[in-house]
Amino acid sequence: MRSGRFIIIGAVLLVIIVVILIATLAFIPQNANPAFATAVEFTQAAGEGNDEAAMALLDAALQEYVQANCPDGSISACVRGYTPSDWGQFRSAVFRRSVPDGTAWDIDLIATYEAGKGASGVCIYNRLEQDENGAWRVTAWAGFVHCAEADSRNMATNPDTPNRAP
Repeated sequence: MRSGRFIIIGAVLLVIIVVILIATLAFIPQNANPAFATAVEFTQAAGEGNDEAAMALLDAALQEYVQANCPDGSISACVRGYTPSDWGQFRSAVFRRSVPDGTAWDIDLIATYEAGKGASGVCIYNRLEQDENGAWRVTAWAGFVHCAEADSRNMATNPDTPNRAP
């Protein structure tokens, strides 16, 4: 009788823990808002050199900017040009924080570059707006600078933030 109670209590606790974990994963910022997920997806694609995937996430005006201002019309070439070579290869980007601006989002991300060689804590800004079909598109980016630099603050409103596009 006593061991039956322990089994029931253990099973209930296990179910509660699983529910808490699922709820936590479902509501982390990257998964709670599609704009945040798009910002991470864009930055990841651009950092990894996947220009086709990154370009598909830009609005038309920013696509034109890339064609006119990035070497060979390549987003990843622009991004590589922003970062020192001693940082090594881009590894990943994660959501940091966001601020709504009407229907748009100003989103800050943090990227990590090659372990043991490069920098972690690389600050990136993306502005996301919905297109006429309701899809989130990157309309501006800035940063790709170490977060310890003073000009990495308030990238959405700071006109001196480096690597601003457009």
